[in-house]
Amino acid sequence: MWFKTQRPDIYYIGLDICDYNRNIDPNIYADKYVITTPDSFATEIAKFKNQLDAVVCSHNIEHCDQPDSVLDAILNAVKPGENIFLSFPCEESVDFPKRRGTLNFYDDQTHRNVPNWERILLKISSKGFAIYFAAKHYRTLFLSLIGLILEPISIITKKVMPLSSTWAFYGFESVIWAYRP
Repeated sequence: MWFKTQRPDIYYIGLDICDYNRNIDPNIYADKYVITTPDSFATEIAKFKNQLDAVVCSHNIEHCDQPDSVLDAILNAVKPGENIFLSFPCEESVDFPKRRGTLNFYDDQTHRNVPNWERILLKISSKGFAIYFAAKHYRTLFLSLIGLILEPISIITKKVMPLSSTWAFYGFESVIWAYRP
């Protein structure tokens, strides 16, 4: 929804495994919306080879049966001169405390494979992409501080706090921006 409100001129394709945590129908803002399965996610993305101006892959790879194939399909889908954004749980999250809202990788029963940071970076580079931002543990100062302040409440309620502040405090999310020359 954010993309279409900021840039109503873009043709937006939404691709996901399920309608998770949605309070607005994605068909309202997506020009094309595809629901697929964990085993066919890569096949669906592969249909867009060299066609997309950008790919935003936010917390999809860990839900797929073949994460390497999904990453290959994402990298192949982007036109030369364009960008990808990837975010996914960090490897260390398997040892984070368990919380509702997912702080430990295994809190989400639909998570299949723990993404391997080094393998993902290597694959992106081997496909000729230039990585211009990579954070194995993405933390913004402001949200990390909010997470620190709210951590006692998060511990007591066993729940992730709003604004991704708990994620920022722990460095739950890995983030990569890359460009295809």
